[in-house]
Order: sequence, then structure tokens, then C-alpha cells
Amino acid sequence: MALALTETAVKQVKELMMGVKGGGCSGLSYSLEFDNETGPRDKKFDIDGVQVVVDAKSYLYLNGTTLDYVTQGLTGGFTFVNPQAKSSCGCGTSFSA
Repeated sequence: MALALTETAVKQVKELMMGVKGGGCSGLSYSLEFDNETGPRDKKFDIDGVQVVVDAKSYLYLNGTTLDYVTQGLTGGFTFVNPQAKSSCGCGTSFSA
């Protein structure tokens, strides 16, 4: 499998568009969006009943990434475990490849 979601992350989403955009402290930043349309080159994954779509360009940076949902105290959020990221910044959503 090219992408993985933890059980906790699966509980948080039903349809998710995952991508990478230029910007952020380290040059690239992760993007999570809800989307009802997919393009002809988009990569589609059905992971435990969750439809995950990654655009073709972002897939080059996200292949092998695991999306998790972590709760700390009273807050929670998605985290990315990306083996292709060479460095990341303190915000947790920006990386360089």
C-alpha cells in the first residue's frame, strides 16, 4: 500500500483530498481538503472505507506517507509521517524533500 492511515485517523475523516503545496517554512506544506471531484490523473485509495485522493504531483512527495490523528491534552490534529521528508519545521505542516 502506498499510503496508510491509522485507525484513529480513519475515524476522523470520510472523504479526504490530500496534497502538497509550495510554501511554509521549509518550502512545501501539507494540505488536507474535502473535495467531491477527482481529476483523471488523481490517485485514489480506499482505506478502511475512507476515500483518500491525492493529486498526481503531490503523490510524488506523499508516496509512503502515513497520516495519523493525535490527541494531546484538550487538542488534537492530523500528523504526517513522511519518509521522503528530509527536514521539517516546528509547525509540523511544512517540510523539504
